[in-house]
Amino acid sequence: MSKTALLFAGQGAQTIGMGKDLAERFPSARAWFDRANAVLGYDLARICFEGPESELTKTEHAQPGIYLVGWVALQLLKEQVPSLTFNATAGLSLGEFTALAAAGVLTFEDGLNVVRQRGKFMQEACETTKGGMAAIIGLDETKTREVCAEAGVSLANLNCPGQIVISGETEKMEKACEIAKAKGAKKALPLSVAGAYHSPLMVSAQDKLRTALGIVPIGIPTVPVISNVTAKPHDAPSDIHRRMVEQVTSSVRWEDSIRYLISQGFSRFIELGPGKALSGFMKRIDGNVQMLNVADVASLEATVQSLIA
Repeated sequence: MSKTALLFAGQGAQTIGMGKDLAERFPSARAWFDRANAVLGYDLARICFEGPESELTKTEHAQPGIYLVGWVALQLLKEQVPSLTFNATAGLSLGEFTALAAAGVLTFEDGLNVVRQRGKFMQEACETTKGGMAAIIGLDETKTREVCAEAGVSLANLNCPGQIVISGETEKMEKACEIAKAKGAKKALPLSVAGAYHSPLMVSAQDKLRTALGIVPIGIPTVPVISNVTAKPHDAPSDIHRRMVEQVTSSVRWEDSIRYLISQGFSRFIELGPGKALSGFMKRIDGNVQMLNVADVASLEATVQSLIA
């Protein structure tokens, strides 16, 4: 029997209108958005549904917004397919918190609060440092690590074959892009982000998150949750706390995480949350697995039909 893993979107997947049609179609979805507003004390749903983009792209809104839409997508899928079972979860960066909540490690409310704080802490770190990120297209990991070493920047995301993201101080990033092209990169594209995520420039956010997570109950996962830091399942609650703090400045080992799951017999993956970035990565990692997604009403209906067929 095939094993199913749930995958949760990370920052950058946000888009104005995310979750809106789900909330309009399903009262239970609207109830989750209302619940999130009550927990946070402000109208996050309105920002997700209507923007403006300048508000939605703020890290402190984008992170809880993506977490919320991913959570709602999962709850609706469970509602539509009561027989749904899943055997592991994973999430890209921020999405790892949604993956932990889906596996019962965090309550919905605690996860939402922590993600909001994480976003706020990272926003503050961005404002006190001058950094950026760039996607390096067409270089392997070894050559990209050489680029990072020569330019003094960090390897932020190992997303899929041929797409790696680097992160660091603004001036060093310009040099890094030049070095990458000289080493044969097809493209070295600066990303439109607020700062240098998954690099040492986020250390102030890391310290604050350590404190915030320290007061949140962390349970034992009901299914394996794959760590971005190790690309293997989390262990005890104390390990989860440590790894989620480390994750802020560590490389996101997404390709390795997916390859680990495939090696463990997983052949069906369901991406939950806005966008289809993870589905795109999967095509380049292994096109032989089944990849479904739930981002809106149309994709929910398509995934439900596929699961009950």
